[in-house]
Amino acid sequence: MQFSEKMTQIETRATAALASIYGLRMLGMFLILPIFAIYAEKLQGGDNHALIGLALGAYGFMQVIFQLPFGMASDRFGRKKLIYLGLIMFAIGSVFAATAQDIYMVIFGRAVQGAGAISAVVTALVADSTREEHRTQAMAIIGATIGVTFAVSLVGGPLLNQWIGVSGIFWLTAVLAVLAILVVKFAVPAPLHAHFHSDAQAAPAKIREVVADGQLLRLNFGTFCLHGAQMAMFMVVPFAIKQTTGMSENSHWLIYLPVLVLSFIMMVPAIIYAEKKAKLKPVFIFAVGLMLLTQIAFMFSLHSLWGIVATLFSYFVAFNILEASLPSLISKMAPAAAKGTAMGVHNTAQSFGMFLGAALGGWLSHSFGQERVFLFCASLMLVWFYLALSMQSPPSVKTKMFHLQGYNDEAAAQLVSDIRAMPGVYEVVAIPSETMLMVKLENQHSREFQAALSQAILNRIGES
Repeated sequence: MQFSEKMTQIETRATAALASIYGLRMLGMFLILPIFAIYAEKLQGGDNHALIGLALGAYGFMQVIFQLPFGMASDRFGRKKLIYLGLIMFAIGSVFAATAQDIYMVIFGRAVQGAGAISAVVTALVADSTREEHRTQAMAIIGATIGVTFAVSLVGGPLLNQWIGVSGIFWLTAVLAVLAILVVKFAVPAPLHAHFHSDAQAAPAKIREVVADGQLLRLNFGTFCLHGAQMAMFMVVPFAIKQTTGMSENSHWLIYLPVLVLSFIMMVPAIIYAEKKAKLKPVFIFAVGLMLLTQIAFMFSLHSLWGIVATLFSYFVAFNILEASLPSLISKMAPAAAKGTAMGVHNTAQSFGMFLGAALGGWLSHSFGQERVFLFCASLMLVWFYLALSMQSPPSVKTKMFHLQGYNDEAAAQLVSDIRAMPGVYEVVAIPSETMLMVKLENQHSREFQAALSQAILNRIGES
């Protein structure tokens, strides 16, 4: 039995197709982000920025309600059926938003878009479509797709706006949703086995355990703050750029593009250093502290072009580090058997932050002025910074998964005992009902040592 590092052609095709579906969901959220507030202000009722914030955040609110139920329902009714349903709802919501003449119809359309909450279902289908030893790689591809989609949206949104307008962007997302249905139908292979996956799906029985975990609670509060501040910021920054520089919203990409590129260049070494040197906690705390200072700086920099550019650069450096670190920290700190549940709760906290940040950002901007938005965001970051200081240092580990065929509970317990005794192993969980063995390997060892350890685990599995 040999340890294979390469995906099969079917696994690669399924992962690429499903990552594109995931990217579509993010496009629905992010493509309008840099231009929506300015567009919505011109709609009937759009002079009330609190309603604009509600329209922007309605998507996230419905994700909070439907994300976990959609994932659970897919176990019973089938993955593809739930994805079709979600994409149809997304397309219908896009049409409502595209044809809206007032802010209330946009709110309704955004809510319908968000109600097609297929993210958890897509993740489950990825798990169905990949072997255990390649699932982490597949999830990493999806994570990279989300990051790229966000960056592309900040640049692409203003460019598309000058060609087709925001209503045209909504029509475009409706068309893409229909095309996505065809991708799922014809490009995603039907998995041989569809069942619950503890590493990728939320288990209702484990939600209370995850929510009560103080370390995970810190991280979930963090992602709530991060994405809440993100949405609140985009209720203010587009107006500030337009008022300060006189630039049309169609040209804002000229600011976002260089800032994003430079911030990404700064982020990569920080993440590599954190992972390689087991310095995730200090890098994480630095990024939270930088985000706190950035929110304070926003209050004083909105009336200067270079002030806006410098503060946006600082913001995206901190945001990129935190956005990359949070899922890694969740994976390292969650109990192996509850990893999928921990990620599900984490994603729900993110969606709730998006909703509340947009809604409160719009209300604060309308009622008290732009500076109060960033005072609110800075307050969130201050609390997060305090909680991050008391966070436990995450273990420096890498998760590997193996296929476990033909093991009963007694044999699996003996296997876990044997593997736990191997040097370089941090945690082991066997779930015979899911034909899965999850092992967290200590990261301080060389790649050659980890490859040899993985092969030794495979050999031990094959002895039975």
